[in-house]
Amino acid sequence: MESWRRADVPVLPGSGPEPRLYDTATGELVPAAAGRVATLYACGITPYDATHMGHAATYAAWDLLVRAWLDARHTVVYVQNVTDVDDPLIERADRDGEDWRELARRETQRYRGDMEALRVLPPAHLIGAVEALPVIERFSARMADRGALYNVDEDVYFARSADQGFGSLSGPGTPSGYDVAEMTAIAAERGGDPDRPGKKDPLDVLVWRAERPGEPAWASRFGRGRPGWHVECAAIATEYLGNAFDVQAGGSDLVFPHHEMSASHARVALLPPGGTTPPSPPVAPTSGVFAQVYAHAGMVSYLGEKMSKSLGNLVFVSRLVADGTDPMAIRMALLAHHYRSDWEWTDAVLAGAQARLDRWRAALAHVEAAHLEVPPGTDPASPADPASPAGLVLSGVRARIGDDLDAPGALAVVDRWAGAVLATSPAGLTPAGLAGARLVRDTVDALLGIRL
Repeated sequence: MESWRRADVPVLPGSGPEPRLYDTATGELVPAAAGRVATLYACGITPYDATHMGHAATYAAWDLLVRAWLDARHTVVYVQNVTDVDDPLIERADRDGEDWRELARRETQRYRGDMEALRVLPPAHLIGAVEALPVIERFSARMADRGALYNVDEDVYFARSADQGFGSLSGPGTPSGYDVAEMTAIAAERGGDPDRPGKKDPLDVLVWRAERPGEPAWASRFGRGRPGWHVECAAIATEYLGNAFDVQAGGSDLVFPHHEMSASHARVALLPPGGTTPPSPPVAPTSGVFAQVYAHAGMVSYLGEKMSKSLGNLVFVSRLVADGTDPMAIRMALLAHHYRSDWEWTDAVLAGAQARLDRWRAALAHVEAAHLEVPPGTDPASPADPASPAGLVLSGVRARIGDDLDAPGALAVVDRWAGAVLATSPAGLTPAGLAGARLVRDTVDALLGIRL
C-alpha cells in the first residue's frame, strides 16, 4: 500500500537530545530508542470514515517523535497498518450499499490527503490488512504450532493462558492496574466477545473469523475467513520491525485489549517451537520481544463526549480544510495540548490556534519587512550564539519536545520569541535578527511540523 508524500524537513544545526517518552507499562519516563536505528509501530485507521480530530491528534503526536528522532540523528523506521477489512468497515459498506473495497480505498486515500495537509511525515511502510494476509497467516500458524489456538465452532481463538506474561502492560501491578473483571468489561465495550459460549476464558480473543455469508473471506490453513484485529498488528509489526522494536504507539483506548493482546500474541508466536513464555514481572512486558516502550495518546472529545465514529460527534480534517481552514492552524490546535492529555475540540480552540499562527507569521514578516541584509559568509541557518534569541528558541524547543513530546511547552518558547520581536521597532532589528528569524522558521518547521 502506498504511503503519502513526505514534506521537506529542514536540517537544523547540531543535533537534538535523545527523546524520552512516558512508558505506559512502567509509568516511567524512558529513552524512546535503544540504538541509532529508531523503530516505531503505530496502529492505523480502519477506513470506514474520514480522519477526525482524534486521529489527527494521535498521528501528530507520533510525528513529533519521528521529527525528534531525526533531529537526534537517528535513522527512523516507521510502520503503520490500515485495517482495510473489519466489521465496522463491512457494516458501513452494507449500510450504504457500497462495495467494502471501494469504501476502504476512498477513505484510505482521504486519510493520506489529510496527513499530507497536516505535514505528518509518512511511515516507511503503510501496510493494509488485506495485503498482509500471508504474513498474518504465517504468524498465526506459529501460535497454533505452540498450542496457543483452539476452535469455537469454526472460529479460531487465542488462549491467553498460553502466555504467562499476559497482563504485563495493563494488568495488576501496572499503572493501568486492571483486574480480570475490569478487563472483561472493557473487552466487551471494545469489540470483544467475553460471553461467547465455548470459549475457554472470557478474555481469549479471535485470531481467525470463519467465513460468514456475504462477508469477504480468504483461504488459509484455518479454513476460509479473515483475521482478527490484534493478530493483524502483531504480525505486521514483527514482520517489518523484527521480534523487538522500540515503540508501540496508539490511543489510550488501545492499551487494553488491543496492545495487551498484540504483545501477548507476539510473545507466544516468537518462542522457539515447544517453548513456554517465561513468567514476566507484572510491571513490564517480557524484555526483548515486541515493543520495548508503549506510548499512548489521550482522547479528544467534542460536545462533551469522546470523539468517535459510533457516536457521530466528529470534526473532520478534510471538511475543515475544504471550508478554508489553514491546515497549519489545525496542527497548531493539536499541538497546544500535551499528547497524553484528554481534551475537547471547540471553535475557540481553533480560533486560538489561528491567532497564534498569525502572531508567529507576523513576527517573521516584521523582521523580513526591515529589508535587512545578512553579511556575506553568514550561514542564516546557524545561530552564532546559542544564547541569542534564535539559539534559545532552538534549544528550548528541542528540550521540550525531547521531554515526553511537550508540544505546549515548545509552543510557549516560540511565543516568547514572537512577542519580543513584535515589541521591537524596525530600527532595533539587526541582520543577526534576520538570520535568527530564519532559524526560528526552520526550527518550527523541522521540530513542530508547522510551516510559517
